[in-house]
Formats: sequence, C-alpha cells, structure tokens
Amino acid sequence: MDSPAQPERTPDGRYIVVKGRKWRATDPEIPEDVAARLRRHLMAARRAVAASRRKDDTAAEKRARSRVHTAKVALGERGTPWWEESLTERRRRWEDGVGELDADQPL
Repeated sequence: MDSPAQPERTPDGRYIVVKGRKWRATDPEIPEDVAARLRRHLMAARRAVAASRRKDDTAAEKRARSRVHTAKVALGERGTPWWEESLTERRRRWEDGVGELDADQPL
C-alpha cells in the first residue's frame, strides 16, 4: 500500500505548505513513536471538540481545545518555534506534553 504524499515543505524545512498556506512543521527531532502518540492525542482531542460542540457542552469543548493546544505545542507546531530552542528544551517540551496528555486522557 502506498503511503500518503507528504506535504510540500519550505526550503528551510520549518513549514509545510497546504493549499498555498504555510503551517509550522512538526519538530523533526521528536522520535517517531512519540510524534505518533502526540498525533493520536491531537486527533482524539479534535474529535472531542466536535463531539462537545454537537452537544453544546462548552465546558467539555474548553477542555478538548486545551488538549488540542497541548498536543500542538508538544509537536512544536505552536509556542516557541522549535528551531529557536535547544535540543534539551525541545525534548522537555515534547516529554512534558505527552506526559500531560497521557495523564489527562490515556490512549
């Protein structure tokens, strides 16, 4: 089975380009197993946002959006740009993020 096409990247590798819009790329130093775990948390949180909106549950939506933000920061897609951090800071960012998400919503 073919793998899905990877999005176009800017020459510096810091951004992906989707439909002409630049988005910050995931930190390439994150080990693949950790990045996959963070992506699973991100997608679960996005599904929780949608479910809470369907139920008009603003408290649940706020919690789910917080988990989305935590996952995006841990992936390096929000917050301080990963290329401006030391490897130690980057590692702490993703380890703290996965720890928080695992404690909040184990997969």
